[in-house]
Amino acid sequence: MQILTRILRRFLFSPMRVAVVDDQKSWKGIELYIGALHLAKAINKASDRPNIGVLLPTSGLFPMALAAIWKLGKTIVPLNYLLSREELEYIIADSELDLVVTVGPMLEHLGNMPEGVAELKLDEMSFKGFPPLRGTKHQPEDFVAVLLYTSGTSGKPKGVMLTAANLLANVDQCTEWAEFTKADSILGVLPQFHSFGFTILTLLPLSIGCKATYTARFNPRKLLTLMRTHKPTAFIAIPSMYNAMLSAKSAEPDDFKSFRLLVAGGEPLPEAVAMGYQEKFGVTINEGYGLTETAPGTNICIPRIYKPKSVGPPLPRIEEKIVDGEGKRLGVDEEGEICIKGPNIMKGYFKLPEETAKVFDDEGFFRTGDMGRMDSDGHLFITGRIKEMLIIGGENVFPREIEEVLDSHPSVHASAVIGMMDESRGEVALAFVEIEEDAEFDAKELRAHCRKSLGQHKVPREVRMLKELPRNPTGKIMRRKLNAETTSDE
Repeated sequence: MQILTRILRRFLFSPMRVAVVDDQKSWKGIELYIGALHLAKAINKASDRPNIGVLLPTSGLFPMALAAIWKLGKTIVPLNYLLSREELEYIIADSELDLVVTVGPMLEHLGNMPEGVAELKLDEMSFKGFPPLRGTKHQPEDFVAVLLYTSGTSGKPKGVMLTAANLLANVDQCTEWAEFTKADSILGVLPQFHSFGFTILTLLPLSIGCKATYTARFNPRKLLTLMRTHKPTAFIAIPSMYNAMLSAKSAEPDDFKSFRLLVAGGEPLPEAVAMGYQEKFGVTINEGYGLTETAPGTNICIPRIYKPKSVGPPLPRIEEKIVDGEGKRLGVDEEGEICIKGPNIMKGYFKLPEETAKVFDDEGFFRTGDMGRMDSDGHLFITGRIKEMLIIGGENVFPREIEEVLDSHPSVHASAVIGMMDESRGEVALAFVEIEEDAEFDAKELRAHCRKSLGQHKVPREVRMLKELPRNPTGKIMRRKLNAETTSDE
């Protein structure tokens, strides 16, 4: 794999250079390399499966685990620690894991792995000495290097298969377009199980040799301290994070002087946040676009071509088109579905050939399910979503996931979930329920019920009762008839 070769060369050619800084320590290239050798030896003894799970905080431990797994010619499966136990166990079973690389504190928080799945705790391993050098197992460029799970329309997460070629293509596309060099310094707080955290904040800096500074938890004060200490040149985050930093009383314009690139993605950037950064700090937040299935970056509106509310033109070697409901290409400024083609597009969904076939058209374009328009300069503007999907804290959430949990409560006859705008998080879930005859409505109880099966970001901000949910003539619930102004019938 060319992407792994690049990373290992960086470790070995600049062994004393600090490659990663996290909440615990600074990691030199040689430390990451030796650590990967030790870990590869341990993984090889513990599992003969092709897929290896990784449950780690955002840190230097993740790239060390990544290099170890890839040296063995295996596929990495990053696990989302924000999910509920039920969701996590589904992903572990679906990806056929028998080993998860983790640390003790993660298990203290989430609990032990399911029966039959071993735990390899990095904080209990010894990394002393230089283990015997082992060769890297050769894999072709179409080898599935990572399985990244994203929410599915049925409520079950789907494993997105990204090949080594997909990842290398996207690293090169983003590096070329944003003109990243080893002189840059990237600040990262997005989780490394997240597609942007995985490719842009981990693989890109490792492969070009620029420093990456990570913190495991989003905390505006902590980020400001890191900015003042390390003088990063690039920062990629979701709009709600930018909004929280804007509200930090200690934030000063000088804190942002080192940046040449600030990018927001994962959800729409509120105009108030964009204007707030220009007025308070004198800097511009550029919007970007991408999906897990696209490895992920497809558009970045960089400073030299900045347009308000635009995510920019497609990155190099990416083709985009806007189509109508019949798949016909539309013209300039006509709104339709965004379709994308390029070397960064996924191989498909893991063990889901029919789902994979549905999202590609006859020309090989990936159908995003997002609505947009393209202006005469080729700039893409995101205008909405075809899919009934919410974007909460940068994570994709399908209403059906939440509705299935609400419907399982004995007092709920039926439910409908929509998105509601929130100043700090961008979008949150709002639930409406019909109550069974003679049952009592208790919003707090229903939210508590959701917490048992869903990640915290998926728990509805509010639950409102309606005597009858809006339905079409066949009885199907019509979510589009509901909005944040729809009041409860209590």
